[in-house]
Amino acid sequence: MKEKRIYIGVTNDLVTDQRADRTATFLQGKGYKVTLVGRYIPGYSQPVSRGYDTKRFSLLFKRGFLFYASFNLRLFFYLLNKNISLVVANDLDTLPACYLVSRVKRVPVLYDSHEYFTEVPELAGRKFVRSIWLLLERIVLPHIRYSMTVNESLASVYQEKYGLEMEVVRNLPRYIEEPQGGSPADASAPVRPVILYQGALNKGRGLEKMILAMGYLDGYELQLLGDGDITHTLVKLVQSNNLEDRVRFPGRKPFNELAPVTAAAALGISLEEQAGLNYYYALPNKLFNYIQARIPVLVSAFPEMINIVDRYRVGMYLDNPDPETIASAVKKMIGDETLRNGWYENLDKAASELCWEKEEYKLGKIINKVQPL
Repeated sequence: MKEKRIYIGVTNDLVTDQRADRTATFLQGKGYKVTLVGRYIPGYSQPVSRGYDTKRFSLLFKRGFLFYASFNLRLFFYLLNKNISLVVANDLDTLPACYLVSRVKRVPVLYDSHEYFTEVPELAGRKFVRSIWLLLERIVLPHIRYSMTVNESLASVYQEKYGLEMEVVRNLPRYIEEPQGGSPADASAPVRPVILYQGALNKGRGLEKMILAMGYLDGYELQLLGDGDITHTLVKLVQSNNLEDRVRFPGRKPFNELAPVTAAAALGISLEEQAGLNYYYALPNKLFNYIQARIPVLVSAFPEMINIVDRYRVGMYLDNPDPETIASAVKKMIGDETLRNGWYENLDKAASELCWEKEEYKLGKIINKVQPL
């Protein structure tokens, strides 16, 4: 039988991309030959060792139009010389190369939309750049036959705009039976409660408000676990408010090292701002990572996150809060023993249901439709 080869394209350096890794690992385990293709950033990217093949391009340009153009050119010519059964485009920024290759080589393309790309805060106020991405959407998406996204809200948006029948495969982590690094009993009243944010340090994620809230939280610690476009701005904000003893920047960690750090925290936070529809419809990885680590969550009052918090009763949500409101919520969530005990009971159930082992069958159904073995 001819070997089925699947190539998956992403524009990141593979180190922290949990969704792409889960997809590649699942497909490899099903008998496909999988290669995950991204980029390498000298002096920044860490080594990766996976159970599937990886390829990372070193590019002259690091961001902006020239980066996306050069990445897609490299990806197109790389794939053009490969024996491909299926190509998977992760988000709009890899779709040009993946779609063109699929047409040239007459193989199917699966579009995996992780976010509402044309509504990300980074494009706010950049009308010309956003118009280019919107034009690409309008040209290509109506011709996409196979697609998936991370939640029902985004699926509805793409259905309404382009008639896409997107399947929903949520960004759920693998199940952890007993999180190591902390336990509910330990986390309920630690010597210095840790409020944890994990993910990119980018615009629109409420990070500035989280930092300023620490001015009202003597005896607490905020850890911003990640890196991004505004890291240096956030560091300066911490320094200008004399909060160096309350806010830490541990940097980013590979996803396989996140669980024990997360489990040692008292609270997980995800307070995205309504800076465009992308965040409004967001259902972030970090929310499920917090739940899997069995720590309560404090999130934005956006539809998808409200749905998870209300259904499983694992924390609280706030509607466009100021720093003082955030601080009050943190004190209540960490100091109210009755609330925390209830959340801990619910977190076990939520973790057993909101895990990749319960979600991966959806990906299997899609692949069997697109490219069965």
